Amino acid sequence: VQVVESGGGLVQPGGSLRLSCRASRFTFSSYVMRWYRQAPGKEREVVASISGAGSIKNYGGSVEGRFTISKDNAKNTVYLQMNSLKPEDTAVYYCNALRGIVDYWGQGTQVTVSS
Repeated sequence: VQVVESGGGLVQPGGSLRLSCRASRFTFSSYVMRWYRQAPGKEREVVASISGAGSIKNYGGSVEGRFTISKDNAKNTVYLQMNSLKPEDTAVYYCNALRGIVDYWGQGTQVTVSS
């Protein structure tokens, strides 16, 4: 099983990034996919989640209206479009696949928002 994030980097405040998470070796469309993030010295928090079919989406309060989660089941990939980025969005972003008690994590991708 593999869950691999990409797309992180350095961006100025107000800028945008799109993260991708490609999954393999499991039935992607049967899993809830989530993006988490963890900033230095802080707890890991859920940023956004999307149901297997992609019809139900939820967002953390701090990113509502700025971030959009989507998925392409044909490509086994989930995306996180991040707009209007703020310095407080700086964190390592992790992709997670969840189905019942089965739980897969990626290695994370660093997002740094700074001028």
